[in-house]
Amino acid sequence: MEKELKYVDVVEQPIAMHPKKFALWLFLVTVVMIFAALTSAYIVRQSEGNWLEYDLPSIFWYTSGIVILSSVCLQVAYAAAKKDNLAGLRLGITLAVVLGIAFLVGQWYSWVALVDRNVFFVGNPAGSFLYVFTGLHAVHLISGVIFLIIVLISTFRYKVHSQSMDTLEMATTYWHFLAALWLYLFMFLLLNH
Repeated sequence: MEKELKYVDVVEQPIAMHPKKFALWLFLVTVVMIFAALTSAYIVRQSEGNWLEYDLPSIFWYTSGIVILSSVCLQVAYAAAKKDNLAGLRLGITLAVVLGIAFLVGQWYSWVALVDRNVFFVGNPAGSFLYVFTGLHAVHLISGVIFLIIVLISTFRYKVHSQSMDTLEMATTYWHFLAALWLYLFMFLLLNH
C-alpha cells in the first residue's frame, strides 16, 4: 500500500515584532552586557587584593522595596489600560513615577551614607565600583522616569488604551527591566561584598 505524498508550500511569516520594541530589546541586551562586564571586572579586581571593606548602606533595602513597588504599580496600570480604565492607568503610572523619583532620592542618600563611611569614588576600587554601579543604574532610571512621564502625558491625549498599547508595553518592559537590574546589582553586592 502506497501513500500519496503532497508538497505543501510553507508561507513565510513576517517578523511580528514592532520595530521600536525590537530596538528596545537590542538596547536592553546592550545594557545587560555592560553590567555583566562591570560585575565581572568587579570580581577580577576584588581577587587582586587592596580592596576596601565597608558595610553597604542599609537604605539599599528600602530602595529595593521601592523599585519593586513601582513595578507593581506599573503592572497595575498596564492591566487597567487593557480594560480601558484610564483613571487606573493614570494613577498607576503616576505612582510608578513618584516611586521612581523616591528610588533616585534614596540612591542619592546611599551616596551620602557612603561618604559618611569614608567611601569615595576616588581612592579604592571597591568604592569606585559601587558608585559606578549605582550611578549608571540611576542614569538609566532617570531615562525610565522620563519615558513614563511621556506615556502619562499620552494617556491624557487618549493615545494609550486597549487598542494602542505599544508605547505602554515598551515603558513597562523597560521599567521592569530596570527593577530587575537593580535587584541583580544589590544581590551581587550582598554576595560579593
